[in-house]
Amino acid sequence: MSTASTRLPEGRYGRSSDKRADHKLKIAAVVLGALLLALMGYFAYYYVGQNKISAEVISFEQEQDAVKVHLEVRKDAGASGYCTVRSQAESGAEVGRADFRFDGDATRIDKVVTLRTTSPGTTAELLGCHAD
Repeated sequence: MSTASTRLPEGRYGRSSDKRADHKLKIAAVVLGALLLALMGYFAYYYVGQNKISAEVISFEQEQDAVKVHLEVRKDAGASGYCTVRSQAESGAEVGRADFRFDGDATRIDKVVTLRTTSPGTTAELLGCHAD
């Protein structure tokens, strides 16, 4: 009896794995993954690092033709900008919107601003802050 061959018949079970192609695919995947990670880091830095002014609504008080809004603003020293606040009626319709400016050297500002409304407002919502 002859000894059995350890090689598979040529072309019978598909192509054997091409190690060079596998290596190139792994390199391409690593490069694309690194590029995606760098892109995510850039957008995170741009969104968080470049935002020099931010705020939050602490409380608000309804009046007949206005809403008094207590804002806490955090910003870089010397930075100036504005925050946009809006109020809505019970029906959901917008009844007031205004921009309030903040500047100076203080890094934390607590301020009560008055937002004039066309009818009684039931909410006070901070839409965003933008640095100049």
